[in-house]
Amino acid sequence: MSFFSQLKRFLVGESLPTSAHDEERLSKAAALAVLSSDALSSVAYATEEILLVLVTAGSAALAWSLPIAVAIVLLLGIVVLSYRQTIRAYPKGGGSYIVARENLGLIPGLVAGASLMIDYILTVTVSVSAGTAALTSAIPQLRSFTVELCLIFIFLIMVANLRGVRESGRLFMIPTYAFIFSIFILIGIGFYQQFTGHVPANYPSIPTKESVSLFFILNAFSRGCTALTGVEAISDGVLAFKRPEWKNARLTLLYMGEILGIMFLGITLLANAYRIVPQEGETVVSLLGRQILGEHHPFYYFIQVATLLILLLAANTSFADFPRLCYFLARDGFLPRQLALLGDRLVYSNGIYILSLFAAILIVIFKGQVNAIIPLYAVGVFTSFTLSQAGMVRHWFQERTSGWRASALMNGIGAIATTVVLAVIVTTKFLEGAWLVVVAIPLVVNLFLAIRRHYKYVAERLSIQGVAPRSYIPRPKAEIATHPAVVVVGQLNRGTIQALDYARSIADEIVAVHVDIGTTDREKLQRRWQQLEADIPLVILDSPYRSVIRTLVDFVSAFEDKHPGVLSTVIIPSFVTANWWEGILHNQTAIFLKAALRAHKSRVVTTVRYYL
Repeated sequence: MSFFSQLKRFLVGESLPTSAHDEERLSKAAALAVLSSDALSSVAYATEEILLVLVTAGSAALAWSLPIAVAIVLLLGIVVLSYRQTIRAYPKGGGSYIVARENLGLIPGLVAGASLMIDYILTVTVSVSAGTAALTSAIPQLRSFTVELCLIFIFLIMVANLRGVRESGRLFMIPTYAFIFSIFILIGIGFYQQFTGHVPANYPSIPTKESVSLFFILNAFSRGCTALTGVEAISDGVLAFKRPEWKNARLTLLYMGEILGIMFLGITLLANAYRIVPQEGETVVSLLGRQILGEHHPFYYFIQVATLLILLLAANTSFADFPRLCYFLARDGFLPRQLALLGDRLVYSNGIYILSLFAAILIVIFKGQVNAIIPLYAVGVFTSFTLSQAGMVRHWFQERTSGWRASALMNGIGAIATTVVLAVIVTTKFLEGAWLVVVAIPLVVNLFLAIRRHYKYVAERLSIQGVAPRSYIPRPKAEIATHPAVVVVGQLNRGTIQALDYARSIADEIVAVHVDIGTTDREKLQRRWQQLEADIPLVILDSPYRSVIRTLVDFVSAFEDKHPGVLSTVIIPSFVTANWWEGILHNQTAIFLKAALRAHKSRVVTTVRYYL
């Protein structure tokens, strides 16, 4: 085993069989930690984002934080109830991409998918940056290491998620519930002190830079709407729940909405009551903790640590849902097919790697500063909200099942509300950086379409449609094979046919081998094989651990042992794309297999190339 393999085994753990998939599902308590941490953690910075806008108009404007918070909580209620309808209609998972594509068409579906992908990447960036800000608020000496700390945290969350859904759920339950507990205790103590008169009388003197206007209030509202990011995660991750999946998901979503609404409103009320003014280098939660508990109270540090952990775990919501979204897009041909493959621990590992890479790049670009990234935030999530809810309205009008009118009304209200909020967010944040997301979404959609065009072209070039059935005289089996050959069969296509023809020209004993990782239509493959390649036996190997390379190497080893004293040839079909960068879109099985066979010391390995 290579050093990299040993390190991966140490960090991630032993491979899990596909049959263990159901055992990896989450209970409601664990799912609340894994899928709701993004939404719940937003209370650590959503109130602060509102106050950062209002403070520029002086101390009197800070009172607007209360009506703005109430409006956001009402919007939260609408979105939660709307997504409960979506979960009921799509019990196997109703993410924005699926709902929009099925009900509104291809382009709206891809826009929803692109919006969510961008939002998930930004969620990791914002959450890790905010978590690091909570740490540096408590320990100011660490501020100069902000970027390095952010990158370390991304790596740790990546490793935790590579270990599997159930294990990450176990890891993240305690921090999530510790944060909920600490915020509720802080709110309780804060209100108690307020009622007993232990609160500041007035705001400090604040210079006025802006005047209060409708646009000004809407800008503060749009900033506070970051509290709603992550609400859709439960709808996207229905299949991560234990059975009955959709009922558990609906109930967990309701719990999440109630907890989030109470915490967000409570923090905003306390910030107003304690005359909190946002400061550079310290979060509003930290300022509240110092005011309510005292400068060096142990529970203050407990809150800061819990806030740090929940903000880091907020990134975990993206790590749970981004790979699933990539799976759906890759399954439909809009992303590289490698993103549709389950990893060793029954998670979509390649999606986790991609998310980590892009989040790390953004951390470096924006230097881990939350306020620099926030203007980009929420555009993607409210775009997906709007398309999902509009798609659900059309769904109910088409289905007309029992209670469809009430469901359509609920989703219609949700669509209108999120459309208005999206317009507000784009208008108020456009020049602050939201234009980047507005431009990025159509670029990503065009990338999806380009990838799909490439896959369609490759499928047409490799298709055996129209290839006439072939009749071969059965090959007499040699008493002693002098040149046996193994032909690796991924799919039965023109490239495979060419490789089999080459094998016939050099070998006196041929066996074809295909590895089934749980996705092969065996009946169809065998039927087409008998029509085209009946003279060569086809062996289909099961791979319960989804390892193509290891299974093939074991088969070749056994085959070579059966033919001692002669050189066996391993023939690997491979197609060559017109441009080198198009190869990124395809599994590089041939390259990895050749490397593994070289390590195994197989003597003759031949690649038969088919040029597209």
